[in-house]
Amino acid sequence: MVKQMVNTALKHKIILVDSDPNFARQVKYYLQKQEFIIDIETRAERAVKRILIENPDLIILNISKAESDGLSICKQIRSQFKHPILILTSREDESEELQCLELGADDYLAKPSNLSILLARIKMLLRRSQRYDNSNHQINLGTLNIDYGRRLVKINCKDINLSTAEFDLLLLLAKNIGEPLTRDQISMALHGYEWNAIDRSVDLTISRLRKKLGDNGRRPQQIRSVRNVGYMLTPDT
Repeated sequence: MVKQMVNTALKHKIILVDSDPNFARQVKYYLQKQEFIIDIETRAERAVKRILIENPDLIILNISKAESDGLSICKQIRSQFKHPILILTSREDESEELQCLELGADDYLAKPSNLSILLARIKMLLRRSQRYDNSNHQINLGTLNIDYGRRLVKINCKDINLSTAEFDLLLLLAKNIGEPLTRDQISMALHGYEWNAIDRSVDLTISRLRKKLGDNGRRPQQIRSVRNVGYMLTPDT
């Protein structure tokens, strides 16, 4: 009895927004066997309200060939929803991938024929988002305050809304203050795989972070580019 209660407490809740009932049922059946609680929402107009009310541990937004509802949902919820957003698509479109990341999605995946790929991405995103959930520590760097128990960021006591990917990257840089990190180090720490030259997710996240932190994109003073290396956090003190 005790074992059953513990397992239930550890289950993660996922909402899958998908207008394809066959694929949605397939994903639900597979993820339930992996001890996830998964709900399906087929109507985009109801998805935003459900996500914000139910506050799942992760959401999956499927973009079909004829629809872009997933992008619209991502844009509407990103500032309020603090957990990972994974976007699936049946298209292989680099410009769409960039758009998804710019809107605050944490990961982008072409619809996998093997659902074990989807499972691996889900586990990676959940590990990232919960890495510091049990900590009560804070990092104070001048006007910048990072509370990684509550996953909050403030500048001059003003709340800064960050996506999961943005928060995790900022925290990684803050824990290595004054030390340049390569894109490969960042990718391995946050994604679990090596960086490659066509992957722009690190650079896009840095760009969004600079904008939200009020760091001049042309002459950044907080998140600095280190030539031939990567990025380094050097906030004002």
